[in-house]
Amino acid sequence: MLLLFPPVTVPHAQRQQMSNSSSITQFLLLAFTDTRELQLLHFWLFLGIYLAALLGNGLIITTIACDQHLHTPMYFFLLNLALLDLGSISIIIPKSMANSLWDTRVISFAGCAAQVFFVFFLFGAEYSLLTVMSYDRYVAICKPLHYGTLLGSRACVHMAAAAWASGFLVALLHTANTFSLPLCKGNALEQFFCEIPQILKLSCSQSYFREAGLILVSVCLSFGCFVFIVVSYVQILRAVLRIPSEQGRHKAFATCLPHLAVVSLFVSTAVFSYLKPPSISSPSLDLVVSVLYSVVPPAVNPLIYSMRNQELKESIREVISWAFVNTDHLSITVHK
Repeated sequence: MLLLFPPVTVPHAQRQQMSNSSSITQFLLLAFTDTRELQLLHFWLFLGIYLAALLGNGLIITTIACDQHLHTPMYFFLLNLALLDLGSISIIIPKSMANSLWDTRVISFAGCAAQVFFVFFLFGAEYSLLTVMSYDRYVAICKPLHYGTLLGSRACVHMAAAAWASGFLVALLHTANTFSLPLCKGNALEQFFCEIPQILKLSCSQSYFREAGLILVSVCLSFGCFVFIVVSYVQILRAVLRIPSEQGRHKAFATCLPHLAVVSLFVSTAVFSYLKPPSISSPSLDLVVSVLYSVVPPAVNPLIYSMRNQELKESIREVISWAFVNTDHLSITVHK
């Protein structure tokens, strides 16, 4: 049987939107400055931050992996956090450094999509992991007798995998939905890396409300995680204040304060970036705030966690001394 369908007509405006969207092959990122000297200063500054993040997170990963005494749930989650920090800062900083060094603002369409996906994936997984880590501290202080049962090796692996999987799923949904929208308002982004709110500003379709709905769901889930963290620490504080000895209270606080500081830094900078009043918003302030929540936390988290953790500091010193000893032995062997 022969079926005949009438030709489908597409309105001219919609055809224009589709052609404009499909013609975008690259985006223009926001430059920190147009002055060549300041561009080079930005390059060297970001290089220093990046190397510090690589060194700090790399040391924590190596130390926890090599030291058998640190194979506990708390340090297992800390190793995962260091991996996420290492990934998130590697997605953002190298591209920004390259653009400043070569005096360009260009990022390809595929590169922008990849950056959006990995930023959402790694930061989302990190927030979920910080929520899991608050549960770890709650069980360790409020239910110490059940710690081995509730946080066995299998349970820890499952919780860490759930944190990574949740970030992956959310990133996949947001990235696929955002880059399926028609873009007809140019290709210049008001951010130094690819970010979904900035890409949505380029959309000419009403379907961006679908992405706004996804963002709302993500915000609700994030708020639920935040409430869980707050409730956990309220219970922890009540339990710590009931500890009779001052030394015991100090030790309990010492294990919680680094995690609380990391959560506070992560949440406060992100919330201020997205919820600050429009009256105080400006391109320079937006740029500084975006650096605070995307670059600073991955770089300073290793310092925060190792500052008050004597056990971790001693293990890091042992790893460094072991590395120096082996380097000396290697150099002596080479000279022979």
